[in-house]
Amino acid sequence: MAYQKLQVSRALQVIPSDTINIPNVAHRNAQGTTVGTADTNKLVDTGAKFRDEGLVKKNDIVYNTTDSTIARVLAVESNTTLLLSADIFIATEDYQIYKDNNDGCILYIGGLGNVEVVTVGGDEIVLPAVSAGSFLPLQVTRVKANLTTATNIIALW
Repeated sequence: MAYQKLQVSRALQVIPSDTINIPNVAHRNAQGTTVGTADTNKLVDTGAKFRDEGLVKKNDIVYNTTDSTIARVLAVESNTTLLLSADIFIATEDYQIYKDNNDGCILYIGGLGNVEVVTVGGDEIVLPAVSAGSFLPLQVTRVKANLTTATNIIALW
């Protein structure tokens, strides 16, 4: 009897977003810890060299890994400051920055619920009542936040 084997080499916790794709973990280009800031929509890291290193670009994806929020880079303002599409940093928090480059991943669903996805073909679909511990056999680029009620979603490549 034939059976499907699923073997992956990379994984990333998914932060659902209606507008931002799941970044491919293989394309992380920066990480660090912010300093507390009162500046709205900013990532400030006094130890970074965003401009000098040239690794972070407009439209890159920023994961706040401390509180699981997501934003897009709108501008590299200086070596230590990025302008973001959302106000996701309020204090000293860890971050990871990725290129927006995802050719498709499959999903592991850790907690029961609906999952709204965008497939690599551009189809948007809500998968209702996905069981906890399930793998979705779809190549997806985004998990949308609006109708997704499932929790602990992990992207696998």
